[in-house]
Amino acid sequence: MKKAIFFDIDGTLIDCVNGLTDITPKVKKAIKKLQSDGNYVFIATGRPYAFLSESLLNFGFDGFVLTNGAQVIVNNKMIYKEPLDKDFVKELAENFDELHIQYILQGETYSYIKNEFKEFYSLYTSIDIPEKYLTRNYDINDIDVYKIEMLCPDDRAMDYCLSIVNTNKDYTNTYDINLKTFELYSKHNTKATGILKALEYLDIPLKNSYAFGDGMNDIEMLSTVGCGIAMGNANDDVKIYAKEITDTVHNDGIAVGIDKFIL
Repeated sequence: MKKAIFFDIDGTLIDCVNGLTDITPKVKKAIKKLQSDGNYVFIATGRPYAFLSESLLNFGFDGFVLTNGAQVIVNNKMIYKEPLDKDFVKELAENFDELHIQYILQGETYSYIKNEFKEFYSLYTSIDIPEKYLTRNYDINDIDVYKIEMLCPDDRAMDYCLSIVNTNKDYTNTYDINLKTFELYSKHNTKATGILKALEYLDIPLKNSYAFGDGMNDIEMLSTVGCGIAMGNANDDVKIYAKEITDTVHNDGIAVGIDKFIL
């Protein structure tokens, strides 16, 4: 029976913040071995399509679970997508502008960011995000948005970003207080829900599914698949939801985990 294996990006496949900007040769070889044995390999990420590097896009993954499960692609076919409510997005954008909050609207292929948001551009450049699919000129009425990222300049802006989910029960967020960055997305879509849709489409039983992850937004995926494998660099709050723990991203943890727990 074929298996399906899902990989988080940041802290799992790569670690741009700490200088690992491409999948290591050992990990590439291990993933290709899974495919050569007839299995499916997917990326499952909070990133939108626009934030995938050329090396990830050209690697040959069989599909993608993007924007925390709001989009699911299998063999180049979009099998599921659920954008955020347009009126809600427009209201937020107006409030962001008033509070001087920089933001990026993450769409299906392109993501949309105003030309004057220089700090956000610098942040993305520092973590190796390509500009190929970043669009500066757009009409908010004409685009579908699946996730929003915000950069808050002061406490007032941060308080507003934190308050959004308290007054909108259908949405949730993750944030980094130190970087003052926020991600806002639908509570109804997660990496786990996206994975289940991919498994159903491919007719693969849950017991034959695996996932590698390291972050808080990987918890549902790790606890849902047949075998969730936490990276060695994951914190303990994540590891407790995994069935297995492998080595760190810098020590070829995926290759170690594939060899030990899947092959």
